[in-house]
Amino acid sequence: MASDSHPHLTRLANSVLQPGFAGTTAPDWVRRRIADGLASVVLFGRNIESPEQVAALTAALRAENPDLIVAIDEEAGDVTRIGARTGASWPGNLALGAIDDPELTEQVARDIGRQLRAIGVSLDFAPSADVNSNAMNPVIGVRSFGASTDVVARQTAAWIRGLQSVGVAACAKHFPGHGDTDVDSHHGLPRFTADADEIARTALPPFAAAMDAGVRAVMTAHMLVPAHDEEMPATLSSPIINGLLREQLGFTGLVVTDGIEMGAVTGPYGITGATVRAVAAGVDAVCVGGESAEESTTVDLADALVRAVLDGTLPEERLTEAAARVGEFATWSAALARQTDPEADATDIGLVAARRAVRVHRSGNGAELPLAADPHVVELSPTMSLAVDGATPWGVGEPLRALRPGTTSVRISESELTGQDDLLDRLALAPANGRDLIVVVRDAARHPWMSQALQGLVRRRPDALVVEMGVPAGEQVGAVHVTTYGATRVSGIAVAEVLAGAS
Repeated sequence: MASDSHPHLTRLANSVLQPGFAGTTAPDWVRRRIADGLASVVLFGRNIESPEQVAALTAALRAENPDLIVAIDEEAGDVTRIGARTGASWPGNLALGAIDDPELTEQVARDIGRQLRAIGVSLDFAPSADVNSNAMNPVIGVRSFGASTDVVARQTAAWIRGLQSVGVAACAKHFPGHGDTDVDSHHGLPRFTADADEIARTALPPFAAAMDAGVRAVMTAHMLVPAHDEEMPATLSSPIINGLLREQLGFTGLVVTDGIEMGAVTGPYGITGATVRAVAAGVDAVCVGGESAEESTTVDLADALVRAVLDGTLPEERLTEAAARVGEFATWSAALARQTDPEADATDIGLVAARRAVRVHRSGNGAELPLAADPHVVELSPTMSLAVDGATPWGVGEPLRALRPGTTSVRISESELTGQDDLLDRLALAPANGRDLIVVVRDAARHPWMSQALQGLVRRRPDALVVEMGVPAGEQVGAVHVTTYGATRVSGIAVAEVLAGAS
């Protein structure tokens, strides 16, 4: 391997990688890499069984390096790692943006930070500072605080203040703003086609607000921004990282990539090519391991960085600079944790916030709240972006059954509907005969099959109650239309309380 005979370069290369790994205990290969310069690791849902187990895992890793950066992608809301098996205990950004109470947002973020700090996390890849100006966006959606630049900027700053006040570093993402796109960067290359003035006016203010709030890490977007670079995605673009982020906005902290194995950058360049290009362009830390959790991937990336220095593709000064920024961030984030006390009494602030986000619209077509009898719930379930763990519990049927034990429910996907014209009759309408029908959707306007199924059910049952747990867009159909602005566990509980009259 290229790294065997270049130990100094190998340590530098290891220090700029942020790998994930499999398992719920510290793997030997990760320990060895930490001893050889690895400065960061990333936790995913697969690493988490209980708070006690994760705390033991992070303590074992920090036995190798007390200042080790332990990162996680805990946005709360629909993108949750610590709630991947149970559903998040806090509503996501869109719900907080709908409420638009910065003090509440700070409280929620503090609560998230306390739980992260207690399990040994020092860096949270959150919040999303993207302005979701395209309601059809397949990857941001409810992860954004909304479509208003002002709201997103205000809420982003509040979220960062809250998280960092309890000793966990925040990371504003996805620079320069992933909200006005219609391609999921896990699979393809999105294009942000606005001109430079519009980007400066609509997409950049939340990142400026994040910096004013003290953020020390920014995550790049895997998308093409022709106004600033016609050839390279933002993650691989010196004009965007050095020109726009560092020179124009004055950011001096850590620049980290979105998951480097995502298709938008690995499609054209491969994972090693994307990694080398990212560091050469100005990135300081490369996040990897969402899908590539093997030691071999980390070895390959370190070797590729060493080879790039040796063949002149990557200046050694650039790799040294990136490693130094990682070291500075590690020292700062460790000090941040030591300076704060994460201990606090248990709080239900997440459920409080979820309740405040619920909106109810009545059309006057017959249904009334609270429900007079046990309903039948039909949940139309989309295929989620890879950013969201598809196994994370969501919905209304289960929490409503806890309040009304006679509630029945069914969950239907697009694949189940395909070719079965009578499926909705059998599973949705027939069980609801003589009962209230509740139809639960998630980004209905973005999924033609779901929108069509919803319209068909409401046409047959004008008295149906509709619950939108994604981005609300289009007509508010149903005799009662309830919006939660997210599909978290607490959002399901909050809407079940409204339906059952328990709130």
